[in-house]
Amino acid sequence: MTAQLLPLPAPSFGPPPPVDARMGGLTAQRSTRRLTLSPKYGQGVRTVDVRYLWCGAAEAPTVIVQGGISAGRDVTASGAGAGWWQALVDAGAAIDLDRCRVLSIDWLGPDELGVQAISSEDQADALAALLDALGIRHAHAFVGASYGAMVALAFAARHPRSLGRLVLLAGAHRPHPLASAQRSVQRGIVRLGLAQGTGGEALGLARQLAVTTYRGREEFARRFAGAPEFRDGRFRLPVEDYLEHQGRRFVERFDPERFLALSESIDLHDVRPESIPTPATLIGFASDLLVPLADLCELQRRLHGPTTLEVLESPYGHDGFLKETHQLAPLLRAALA
Repeated sequence: MTAQLLPLPAPSFGPPPPVDARMGGLTAQRSTRRLTLSPKYGQGVRTVDVRYLWCGAAEAPTVIVQGGISAGRDVTASGAGAGWWQALVDAGAAIDLDRCRVLSIDWLGPDELGVQAISSEDQADALAALLDALGIRHAHAFVGASYGAMVALAFAARHPRSLGRLVLLAGAHRPHPLASAQRSVQRGIVRLGLAQGTGGEALGLARQLAVTTYRGREEFARRFAGAPEFRDGRFRLPVEDYLEHQGRRFVERFDPERFLALSESIDLHDVRPESIPTPATLIGFASDLLVPLADLCELQRRLHGPTTLEVLESPYGHDGFLKETHQLAPLLRAALA
């Protein structure tokens, strides 16, 4: 795919914009904007409601922050409960809400856009249209992790004048074929479950399989090397309780159709790095089974703008971007300075 800078239709604003709420000394909008987009796999213009969080110091530079397919807009606390990246996005944290304003959206799905499949370009265009609707002419940086890194690359390819810097964690310009094969099996499990009326069970099982690819071999060896236990009429391996717990938790907050769409969107992702002039910081994990360092090295070589690559040692594999907050904090501070 050759990424091009494409003009977006003028956004449809819908209802009047919300009034900013106060979070201590910070400003926060947790709201929805009605925007018009042209989906990659659709025909014509579509109207979609984009749910977003925009919070931090009033009038400060905006930093877009997006995570994996299961991460929503609540990257930091905006009401009850902590955000999914609270340790790194907060007042005084590495992504400092006293010095910037963070923008994050809930990922769009095909049902919302009225299409059969959704692309990383669609997510990027939604963010670009939202910037325009909020009156933000230029984002200081796009910090993307996992699927968010893919969307960040699509954003930089399509809207380079709207972005100052890329910070990409555990994500590349294309998926690795082995990782795509693993996700394909996960989607097959979910489709089979839906066909048999057991979509929730199938989604939980697919999530269990996914978790085995998120973490590193070292962590599994350390935590689950014990002997099997005979329970409930069969032998159970030490890892099974952990996997089943992860599956149950995921089913409580995700639905099968949305999982299918966003998992497929990862494997449809393909950006030509040579088209991206934006300065970039790449962060990878040596134990990552989904995004091998060879792919990040290739991305570094091919990006058109100045690029640095930081490699972290971690037992947590792909989930290093969620777990290694102490290692990541100085790298993020330096990248956003």
